[in-house]
Amino acid sequence: MKDYIIINPLDNVAVCLREHKAGEVIEGVTLLQAVPRAHKVALRDIKKGENIIKYGCPIGHATADIVTGEWVHTHNVATNLDDVITYKYEPEYPPVLGYKDTKRTVDVYERKNGQYGVRNELWIVQTVGCISGNAHRIIQEFKKRHDASDIDGVFTFNHPFGCSQMGGDLDMTRTILTDMTIHPNAGGVLVLGLGCEENQMPKFIETLEKLGYDKERTRFLVSQETEDEIEDGVKLLEELYEKMRYDKRVTRPLSVLKIGLKCGGSDGMSGITANPLLGRLSDFLSINGATTCLGEVPEMFGAEQLLMARAKDQATFDEIVKLINDFKIYFKNHHQVIYDNPSPGNKAGGITTLEDKSLGCTQKGGASKVNGVIEMGGLIKEKGLNLISTPGNDLCACTTLAAAGVQMVLFTTGRGTPFGTFVPTMKIATNTDLATKKSNWIDYNAGDLVDKKDMDQLLEDFIDLVCDVASGKKQAKNEQNEFREISIFKDGVML
Repeated sequence: MKDYIIINPLDNVAVCLREHKAGEVIEGVTLLQAVPRAHKVALRDIKKGENIIKYGCPIGHATADIVTGEWVHTHNVATNLDDVITYKYEPEYPPVLGYKDTKRTVDVYERKNGQYGVRNELWIVQTVGCISGNAHRIIQEFKKRHDASDIDGVFTFNHPFGCSQMGGDLDMTRTILTDMTIHPNAGGVLVLGLGCEENQMPKFIETLEKLGYDKERTRFLVSQETEDEIEDGVKLLEELYEKMRYDKRVTRPLSVLKIGLKCGGSDGMSGITANPLLGRLSDFLSINGATTCLGEVPEMFGAEQLLMARAKDQATFDEIVKLINDFKIYFKNHHQVIYDNPSPGNKAGGITTLEDKSLGCTQKGGASKVNGVIEMGGLIKEKGLNLISTPGNDLCACTTLAAAGVQMVLFTTGRGTPFGTFVPTMKIATNTDLATKKSNWIDYNAGDLVDKKDMDQLLEDFIDLVCDVASGKKQAKNEQNEFREISIFKDGVML
């Protein structure tokens, strides 16, 4: 196992890949203090006000003189970032590593509208949070009568939205839920309402009409309008089940894949192992005509200009600028500090500033051109790498990614998290300790990159796993644990 890494020759810090004691030597430098794993140590004297360089880029400035061998972290470093800024389109396209794969395929479900699902599940989508109990009762009763082992499961997704909302919040709730209703991972959907909520069924159906939903695979039930919503709900699930139970997987090229890219509970290893792995995968998929989506806009702050330089054209650049500045304005409108990040867990894991976090986070997008920008609640339109408007919040971001049409989410983590959204949510550990300790949460160990494998070996192994999960040969750990949740972005008042 490697003891440390200098990520870029320009860096004035090294990252410890294990806990180091005072007196140990790194790159000819004697450590003055103990340095935790994934934290940084100064390779030379750094004067107060001078930039700390990691990934070949500034991640902040020294708030005091730092001497060679000293631990470099929040006690002596601060961000350089400040407020909304003006950007200029200066295209720069780095080399993209990857190859055209003519052998690998995936087995998926082809839907009437030409979309492809990696699961064939029966869903209840709730228009409002107060009928979650009804939805679960309907599913329980359905399962008493039907084995349903010939489909991939019957699920509903609790949420607290759809009532006491107005304006943009109500529109966003309806948009995300209608996006879910047409998702290709669902072979059939029962939309279940209460009747008196703000998110009224007629408007919901009107929105679905604009999306061109499959009327043969969708049913609607308003609980207040029926004497026995449980029995009526079961009958509607039975109708859908009979239509979808004979669906079969078909073999298709990798180009049918749409993958969401997310990180959470990051640590100092995230930008060294798991996020670069996802970046290589994203580039591989782009080369093979597939689609990836990178969200977490607040965690692009500080690295956004690297993404802007990869915009395919001026129009896409302008959309990225709007994506970034709109989120900054959102922070300012709520009187919050734009750069109040990273989280306490990130800092404990070795991430010092938002630039440090962002430069690691955005590596999930690889080196490919940015072909599309998706507003929150919007659907994927472009192949290749897309940026999508989401907050950093894990569950809200993953829900938004899935609603855009990704069939699965790849989620890197250095500290661990068990959740999953309404599509398979694979967890990729940044370090072997986490992968070993939380094997019930973690699907793949990118910590092998510093333990025993090179990136090319790791990538080939990881591609195989992603294809197996997409093809239904394996389940993601969140599916095995039956962890499926959603959260919807909220900005306004509650009635």
